[in-house]
Amino acid sequence: MSYETIVYEVDDRIATITFNRPERLNAVNHQMSMELRDAYLRAEADDEVWTLVVRATGRAFCSGADVEKIPDDGKVPHEGSYLSRFAEWEAPQEATPPFRSMAKPIVVAVNGICCGAGMDLVTTGNISIAAEDATFFDPHVSIGIVSGREMVRVARALPINVAMRMALLGKQERLSAQRAYELGFVTELVPPDRLHARAREIAELVNRNAPLAVRGTRLAILKGLNLPMHEAEILAETFRERVTRTEDYLEGPRAFMEKRPPQWQCR
Repeated sequence: MSYETIVYEVDDRIATITFNRPERLNAVNHQMSMELRDAYLRAEADDEVWTLVVRATGRAFCSGADVEKIPDDGKVPHEGSYLSRFAEWEAPQEATPPFRSMAKPIVVAVNGICCGAGMDLVTTGNISIAAEDATFFDPHVSIGIVSGREMVRVARALPINVAMRMALLGKQERLSAQRAYELGFVTELVPPDRLHARAREIAELVNRNAPLAVRGTRLAILKGLNLPMHEAEILAETFRERVTRTEDYLEGPRAFMEKRPPQWQCR
């Protein structure tokens, strides 16, 4: 599939997905949503991809849904018979990776404006970094729309009073990159001209580790979040047990004993 709203590249086991609608501040229209869905699934299915990087061109990371594309009748865009597919009963995802069904880790690099659905990438990515001039906000109530899944997710990533203030003040409340870092919303701040390179460096560091162990660790953490502690521990141990049956599980100790870098095979 060729893309018009994003750029998709694979190099050295890293899939880079770049939002490429700078003239619209990378607002997500229907075409971009469909292209992103295809790119995420493509990266997840590709054995040559171990880690994903999501980034953007222009002065914005993502300004949310493209409100100029909302139909005059107010109906939700759909294909075929409405509510005939499971996805149409789910919360809309727009630019969000299918993180609940993915195993591979995602590094998110936020530049400039990040608002509305753009913040979904921060809350569902695994390692999120930002340029020092990035800014976060949620404009939904300012344009007459309930802030739905976006702020529900943000409220689990930020203190509830901070998230509520952002949600209720709408476009009047901006969270600076520095404040987002202090609150743990992003894990690192970098100069704007270093953002993409740093995201790439982080992905490369992740890829130095055993890829199946990385995926199992990611899944153990995410799947255990909504479980009681003991059940989460048991689930994590089942993921650990599965990885013990792989070649990479044997390669790690062997490389350590032989004092050489491990040669991961992802199998």
